[in-house]
Amino acid sequence: QVQLMESGGGLVQPGGSLRLSCAASGSSLRLGGVAWYRQAPGKEREVVASMGMFGNVNYGGSAKGRFTISRDNAKNTVYLQMNSLKPEDTAVYYCNADVATQMTGFRSYWGQGTQVTVSS
Repeated sequence: QVQLMESGGGLVQPGGSLRLSCAASGSSLRLGGVAWYRQAPGKEREVVASMGMFGNVNYGGSAKGRFTISRDNAKNTVYLQMNSLKPEDTAVYYCNADVATQMTGFRSYWGQGTQVTVSS
């Protein structure tokens, strides 16, 4: 029943920046662990960044120093700020979040994916 709606993808030039958003639907939601993954054509899905409920953050090697994961619990939204983008960052980006409602415990949900293309 909970849906994660992604936005912010698009075409950007190398060295540019992009901010992805992932908003959880519904009210009275509580976000647990959140993460961003990406998958390029013919490649396996890989984790880009993750954040625990209390702010502990881990980044994949390719993202460290360039990407920043954050959250706004009031808006039930997760963000991925991507700077210094490279062509190899081109992929479909997926958000993942553990979400609890007033009626249920935490369950894992995936966003629909948003395309990020880094090209000149």
